[in-house]
Amino acid sequence: MKIEVPFLGHENILSLHEKTIEVTKDLKLTTNGDCIIGVGSNISCIDLPDKMKKKIQDPKAKISFSIIVNDKKFTINGYGSEKLSLKHTKDIVLRKSAFTCSRTIAINCDKASSDIPRDFVKTLQNPKTKGIMIIDVT
Repeated sequence: MKIEVPFLGHENILSLHEKTIEVTKDLKLTTNGDCIIGVGSNISCIDLPDKMKKKIQDPKAKISFSIIVNDKKFTINGYGSEKLSLKHTKDIVLRKSAFTCSRTIAINCDKASSDIPRDFVKTLQNPKTKGIMIIDVT
């Protein structure tokens, strides 16, 4: 099951966090949000289809995230958990750890924000950049 999450770039995207990656509905971003790779999304955890949420809440679920901007693609793989509430109204967060909260969509991911190549991050720092995060749950 797949869904596309559109987002925009922002001049304050640093992509330095070593444990998480986030896409948010917020349009404002300070440099404190160093895990955020996209703003202005129209989808957060709570907006995911119920069928997809049920799959994500299965500990056996494998979740693939493809971040696509222009001709660049970055892929992250993670896992679901029965502890994921998926109730946050603004954010989607991928975590390398097993920590869960209402913003978490996947745990034990193989990459974090700091793993994104710097030339890719430079593209994300342009406010005119339009990107897509494809979430694929199996």
